[in-house]
Amino acid sequence: MLKIQKYAAIDIGSNAVRLLISNIIEQEDEPVIFKKNSLVRVPIRLGADVFLKGEISQYNQDRMLDTMMAFSLIMKSHGVVRYKACATSAMREAKNSEPLTKKIFESCGINIEIIDGEEEAAIIAATDLQSFINPNKTYLYVDVGGGSTEFSIIHNGDKKLSRSFKIGTVRLLNDIVKNETWQELESWIKENTKKYDKIELIGSGGNINKIFKISGKDIGKPLTYFYLTSYYKMLQNYSYEERITKLNLNQDRADVIIPATRIYLSAMKWSGAKDIYVPKIGLSDGIIKSMYYETVSSVIV
Repeated sequence: MLKIQKYAAIDIGSNAVRLLISNIIEQEDEPVIFKKNSLVRVPIRLGADVFLKGEISQYNQDRMLDTMMAFSLIMKSHGVVRYKACATSAMREAKNSEPLTKKIFESCGINIEIIDGEEEAAIIAATDLQSFINPNKTYLYVDVGGGSTEFSIIHNGDKKLSRSFKIGTVRLLNDIVKNETWQELESWIKENTKKYDKIELIGSGGNINKIFKISGKDIGKPLTYFYLTSYYKMLQNYSYEERITKLNLNQDRADVIIPATRIYLSAMKWSGAKDIYVPKIGLSDGIIKSMYYETVSSVIV
């Protein structure tokens, strides 16, 4: 007997807002299948307001309301039966996030939950990594966002620990990451990876997905430290305008891709990793899986 239901995950990040709709396919005596059905991404960049001024501007509040109304209608059209909306770094820090989430709930019925960095790291680590990882290896999982980056150490298939750091692409663009935060991250990575003989990186986030796509590598094959370093240097040789016109990057990707690459390279350097695997998963995928296994609360439509 085949049963298919649609779940939706809304990820309200510091750079972009995403709606992922997935098919949950259940068959008798078979493992459940999570199949992506639709992904909508809107680059609102809430962090540009919040990290500089402490609150979300009226302009971006209006855009959020419009986007959530659109997401609500898309979920209805798809026949979504369960959803969870998570807001991360920018909404955590915005002074006016509470009235905004209330306004969104009243206008389009979407209930937004503002999660802390540790919960974000835990949900991301709940993504279906088993098909991507070797159970006999050790990995540092790095999910780069606009406001924060989440790190998890996975050893022999088990997550050992997770940590969130306030180092993100939008913060770096606005030059508001303190040296002490970088030093704290470096110490954390070195301290927690030194006991393992060999470590490899798993990278998630829109920027590393884009770099992987450009590389032309086959799914499952890693990018090397050398390749990523070369790409980073190449990006820096182009102006913002040239990255849009000559490298064919979207305008909201063309600026954040440089600080994102810096974070991945730093993590590789401090952990001693030579390779980075890019399975194209992130917070949205973790939300879907966590909803199915009921390790997080969700809204039944």
